[in-house]
Amino acid sequence: MNKIVVLDGYTLNPGDLFWDNLDTLGDCSIYDRTVPEDVVSRIADAKIVLINKIVMGRDVIEQLPNVKYIGVLATGYNVVDIWAAAENGITVTNIPIYGTESVAQMVFAHLLNLNQHVAAHAASVADGKWSTCHDFCFWDFPLIELHDLTMGIIGYGRIGKSTARLATAFGMKVIGHDKYATETGGIELMELDEVFKQADVISLHCPLTEETESLVNQRRLSLMKPTAFLINTSRGPLVDETALAKALNDGKIAGAGLDVVSTEPVSPDNPLMQARNCYITPHIAWATFSARQRLLNTAVDNVKAFLNGASQNVVNFPV
Repeated sequence: MNKIVVLDGYTLNPGDLFWDNLDTLGDCSIYDRTVPEDVVSRIADAKIVLINKIVMGRDVIEQLPNVKYIGVLATGYNVVDIWAAAENGITVTNIPIYGTESVAQMVFAHLLNLNQHVAAHAASVADGKWSTCHDFCFWDFPLIELHDLTMGIIGYGRIGKSTARLATAFGMKVIGHDKYATETGGIELMELDEVFKQADVISLHCPLTEETESLVNQRRLSLMKPTAFLINTSRGPLVDETALAKALNDGKIAGAGLDVVSTEPVSPDNPLMQARNCYITPHIAWATFSARQRLLNTAVDNVKAFLNGASQNVVNFPV
C-alpha cells in the first residue's frame, strides 16, 4: 500500500475538516507539525508527502530514495527545490486555485476597516462612550465613502480580477498594472508608477519574483496621494517595510492593511508593528472554511491523478 505522510497539516485542518478521502488512497500518517530535524525520519519510507510550509531543500530531498511525489498544500511552492526534486524523479504539485474569492474578500475587510473602523467604534460604544455622549452620534476617525474612489490593482490575475469586480460593485473606478495581462476585463491598464499616482487604494496581487521584490519602495510610496491606502494580501516581500513604516508615520500615505509580512510569524521588531494606522492580520486571507475545503479536495485529487499516472497541477517535471 502507498505510504502517505502529511508533515504539517494543522494550518489547513485544525480539526474542522476531514482527511478521510486521503486515507482511502494509502497508509496515511498525519502530523500537525514537524520540526526540521524530524522531516527525513518521518518520510523516509513514504512514497507521497504533503507539506505546507515545511522546507524541502536539496539536502532533504537527496535523503529520500522512496519519495516519488511532493504535494504542496498551497499555491506558492518556493519551499521545495523543484530542480532537485526533478533530478531525483519526484513529481511536485501545488494547489493553484482555491482561495480567490476569500482573498478578494479580505482586501475589502482591510479597506473597510481603514475607511470606517467598525471594530474600534464598536469597542468605544462598549466602553461607554456613546452612553455618555452629548450628541446622538460620534466618530473617532474620518469616515470615507468608497464610491467614486480609484482602486489600483497591481497584478491582474484571478484574484486581481475578483478584487476588481468587488471594487466595481462599490462604485469605484478600477485601474491596474500587469505586464502579462492578455485581456483587461474592462479596466484601464497603465504603467506601474501611474497607478501609484492615480489610485486612492493600491491592492497588491502579483507573485514574488526578483522583479517584484520591494516593488512598493520609498520612491513609489512618494508617488501616492497622502489620502491613499495600501492593501497587501499577496506576498510580504513585495513591500519595503521600513519605507512603508516611515511613509505611514510621516503621513505620506493614510494607512495600510496587510495580511502578509516579509518574515512570518511577524517579528516583534518589524517596523510596521508600531506604524501609524497600520493593521496587520496573521496571513488568514486564504483560510476561510470554504477555501480550505477546496484546497483539501484539490490536494486529494492531485494525489489520485498522480497514482493514476496522469498528474495534474505539476510545477516540475522529473527527468
